[in-house]
Amino acid sequence: MTYVVVVADRIAEPGLALLRAEPELAVITVAGQRDRLRQELERAHALIVRSDTQVTEQLINGAPHLTVVARAGTGVDNVDLEAATRRGIAVLNAPGANTVSAAEHAIALLLALLRRIPWAAASMQRGEWERKRFPGTELRGKRMGLVGLGRVGVRVANVARAFGMRVVAHDPYLPEERAQELGIELQSLDELLRSSDVVSLHTPLTEQTRNLISAERLAQMKPTAVIVNTARGGLVDDVALVEALEAGRIAGAALDVFEPEPLPADSPLRGCDKVLLTPHLAASTSEAQERVAWEICAYVREALLTGSLRGAVNLPGVSSEVMARLSGLLELARRIGRLAAGLARDRVQSVEVSYGGSDDAAPRPTMLAAVEGVLSAMDVEPVSMVNAAVRARQRGMSIGRRVGAPVSGFETTVGVTLGAPDRTVTVEGAMLGERVGRVIRINGFVVDVPADGYVIVLRNRDVPGVIGRVGSLLGEAQINIASYHQSRLERAGTEALAAIVVDQVPSAAVLQELEALSDVLEVRFAVLNGS
Repeated sequence: MTYVVVVADRIAEPGLALLRAEPELAVITVAGQRDRLRQELERAHALIVRSDTQVTEQLINGAPHLTVVARAGTGVDNVDLEAATRRGIAVLNAPGANTVSAAEHAIALLLALLRRIPWAAASMQRGEWERKRFPGTELRGKRMGLVGLGRVGVRVANVARAFGMRVVAHDPYLPEERAQELGIELQSLDELLRSSDVVSLHTPLTEQTRNLISAERLAQMKPTAVIVNTARGGLVDDVALVEALEAGRIAGAALDVFEPEPLPADSPLRGCDKVLLTPHLAASTSEAQERVAWEICAYVREALLTGSLRGAVNLPGVSSEVMARLSGLLELARRIGRLAAGLARDRVQSVEVSYGGSDDAAPRPTMLAAVEGVLSAMDVEPVSMVNAAVRARQRGMSIGRRVGAPVSGFETTVGVTLGAPDRTVTVEGAMLGERVGRVIRINGFVVDVPADGYVIVLRNRDVPGVIGRVGSLLGEAQINIASYHQSRLERAGTEALAAIVVDQVPSAAVLQELEALSDVLEVRFAVLNGS
């Protein structure tokens, strides 16, 4: 299968080259071509954007095959997350790639503002020599107040301390223990605004943070204080900021981000001589552009070719690091879920996923991956880890998970139990090494077959001749057996179960012939790899 990747904005070539090197990926670039974008989205499986393209619900609805939206950068406020999540579309970003450039730009703006460098440079170009007009202020000994202590905020804190500044921060989501590790004092926002000489913003734009720096908050700041914003424009009330600057309630501001962008020509910010403005340049270094492009394109490649959702922001509580570490286990959970659904057929009322192992981060993503597998085997579309739980509940299924010790003899196991009106189906699998998963139990019968490809599960009376008759029938149908594991619960002559991995998909007629064989009780079939 060929996956179509539509690139809506300009992305550095090293990232695109990563995608073009894959024969299964077709890359279509439409930067600056809005009409063509809508046309190409009709066949797109992935969409890559920067901040120029607004990924609205309408745009998403025009892309019936879309499974990934990737933002080459940190924020995703130009993507309708709710609409994407409903569709099961993973929204990815690359939050760490521009950390250095964004932090350096924040410090560069601060230094330029406090030393009046742009104004002095403009004066020199006019042929003037007016040293007394541009007195500066040192950073050493001043207090830096960081609003948001993510990757960029931490980097800014480290640089600020190198200049001899004392750093405090406000971040309601940061544990106190982490702040202590960083050596940074946490404060309330009001306390930080009152005490800081420099306020630097590094928080996402949400409904809660919009106009976070309002007229009331600006009034709390020192008249000698300055504000720096390299995060998102909507964090600051621009009109209130200009009024505070012109009234002398604060000393200056340096802004790299605005709402809307581009900044309108008649914006009052442009006419204020206490404001230093740059046109959203924080991530605009050649190094950052290449890192962002490479990272986001690597995420897209993995998502399309392996199903990995590293970098997904609409999988709350599941980080990129967890997704990468658990990729093999999650794929095993999907395949165990598909096998269980094949045994239960389309009558599932409940799903319970059990995780046995030592990774505290594993139970939730393992459950989501297993539910995704169950639903995909039932032809529920579109479905992914992003919306699996929602789609299951929409079908009236209850979902649960259990955590405990792994099956004896293994370090990491996953089990899926499906409840149906007339039966309960349980399938268990185990990881052997980091990437290899096997099916180890089906309804209590011990088996040992790879969790891969096409699997026939057959219940039969435990009497001589069954295996030979099954093998002969499949051979006559030109279906090759890759693995055949026969298991029984009790003594000979009772009931047995066979897990048969085959290389070709058996037709419905072949499965019916198998079930009609003497001493065969039931036949089920599942496609474990989802193809």
